[in-house]
Amino acid sequence: MPQIETEPYICTWLSYKILCKNPIEQVMIRMVLTDNQWQTYEEEGFLKLGKVWTDEELNSLSVRMDEIMTGKAKLDYERLLMQREAGEGFEQSAQTLGFKGATLNYRKIENLELDPLFLSYIQNPLFRHISEHVYWKAHISCFRAMFMNKPAYHGSVLPYHQDRWTDLDRDPQVTVWTALDPATKENGCVKIFPGTHKHLINSDHPSGFLTDQQADHLLEHQEPIYLEMEAGEAVLLHNWTVHGSEGNTTDKSRRAFSVCYMDGDTVSASGKPFSIVFGRR
Repeated sequence: MPQIETEPYICTWLSYKILCKNPIEQVMIRMVLTDNQWQTYEEEGFLKLGKVWTDEELNSLSVRMDEIMTGKAKLDYERLLMQREAGEGFEQSAQTLGFKGATLNYRKIENLELDPLFLSYIQNPLFRHISEHVYWKAHISCFRAMFMNKPAYHGSVLPYHQDRWTDLDRDPQVTVWTALDPATKENGCVKIFPGTHKHLINSDHPSGFLTDQQADHLLEHQEPIYLEMEAGEAVLLHNWTVHGSEGNTTDKSRRAFSVCYMDGDTVSASGKPFSIVFGRR
């Protein structure tokens, strides 16, 4: 067994800061979660993955996101779902296909798997390992690859919900949420209820949102925890883990990139197609 010298653990998808003369072994080390990490995820419904972007990668993706929002990216904007946040003299727009004007005030942009730079992040080998472990399949599709933004002194409140959609013939179970900016309690970081992934609370809602009564009942028995994160850090979420977020009360934006991975055989009742990001059908 070759000897491996290690520096303090930094979970980036290009390097774990592991020095190893055997490149095959180095790749194996940085592509998998440990048994203890899997146990935590299965018990709690979430797992902090640590830093998954270097500063250089983070800067490249941030610049790319600004290009997309300001209309400078060479993309087919008619294939992007875009929602402009309220502000700058505009009301919050509907989330529909197409460009809504050059602004950094977008709330959500979906279908970012169509962008080569974001696709390269979506296809992170660690995320492939996670998806194949959960679904027991090599072909994995992307339900959505989404930019989310809470602009300074604004940002919509997101009520408590579980990520599931009755339009699908099976529920996705894997979401990786990555911070583009520091995510804090003050700027509206995600807050979750650990352990709530073990059953559905409101199976009748088409998008899994809790009723006010269900949310109040949950709060009577459990306090949410705030997922404060540094820029470049990611968290693995089970889709059924109840989560939500508040608005942004700071002078800095809170931007993030969220990818929902699902079984590649998943079918939408509406006939919506999904991109295969790992393997083939």
